Amino acid sequence: MNDIKRIVLTGGPCAGKTTALVRIIEHFSSLGFKVFTIPEVPTLFTQAGMNYLTKNQAFFYEGEKATLEIQLALEDKFLRMAEQCQTPSVIVCDRGAMDISAYMTPEIWEDITRAVGTSTPQLRERYDAVLHLVSAADGAEQYYTTANNAQRYEKQDEEGLRIARMLDKRVMQAWTGHPHLRVINNHDDFEAKMRRVIKEISLVLSLPQPIEEERKYVVEMTGPLPDDCTECEITQTYLKGYPDAEERLRKRSWGKKNVYVHTTKKVLDGNEELVTERQLNQNLYEMMLPLADPERNTIHKMRHSFIWQGQYFEIDDFQDQLAGLTILETKGITKNEPVKFPPFLKVLREVTGDKDYYNYNLARR
Repeated sequence: MNDIKRIVLTGGPCAGKTTALVRIIEHFSSLGFKVFTIPEVPTLFTQAGMNYLTKNQAFFYEGEKATLEIQLALEDKFLRMAEQCQTPSVIVCDRGAMDISAYMTPEIWEDITRAVGTSTPQLRERYDAVLHLVSAADGAEQYYTTANNAQRYEKQDEEGLRIARMLDKRVMQAWTGHPHLRVINNHDDFEAKMRRVIKEISLVLSLPQPIEEERKYVVEMTGPLPDDCTECEITQTYLKGYPDAEERLRKRSWGKKNVYVHTTKKVLDGNEELVTERQLNQNLYEMMLPLADPERNTIHKMRHSFIWQGQYFEIDDFQDQLAGLTILETKGITKNEPVKFPPFLKVLREVTGDKDYYNYNLARR
């Protein structure tokens, strides 16, 4: 049976999902994959007569419950179809189940998931990866338009941009906790955004990729982080692996929720690397901990993730033996693209490509 990956393509209004879906089909079909795409269910419902802005709460509840039920049914049916294919297959969902939660209160969402017989953790675990494309309303306002989606409620004015930015962040927060959530920045060069989408899906499919350094900076915090910043605690343990591979366990904690991931990175020829990730349950994670590399300390850090002017950042505050070290890492900003540093931090020095600041080597301190 195929190892079929289910991938969610999501993001705020006017993020480039429609174009990305076309590129995904073209690129991976040319590599021999059968690509299935699940349409955006809320759009289908809106075209059929659903009004998600209704003040009729009973109508709203039934409509959202039906939206979730049809979303899950479509995904399950296409998975069964994909299982019959003789070629490798991938399923790409134009939005996923958790997107629905961003448009209602937590209480209504909990009622709906209970009625459908599922839960937030179960819904996140359905998917192998989530790619969040940042809305053009955040950092690329000149490209924001409503012309390509007649069903869009967010208008092309200042209030519409504000609502679009809010929805963008709410959707990202809905998926926070997924072990393979990747945020795709806006770029002046839209092609760079599309290339990042292709790269992230290629990694999920375990296809070798060119080695690219994310830009890193040692920083000092000079002000408070944004209110919509997402925070988690990371515990990272390196294992005794093969000489040419880096192997690690990672536990990410959001409150009482823990996610465990086993990652292996292997350099193939000096220019390409193969990265494989798999989610673990707690028992398997704890069984593998005794395989820790005795020459490397466990790394503890608090991670703060946020979007600033269309660019995605992660700030790691290291703990224990690395206390006092704070590293800012950009995600998906090209080499020739300026970094839009937030005003609440001071850059002390750039350490991109400096192996002393790789987590793998920091663990030796």
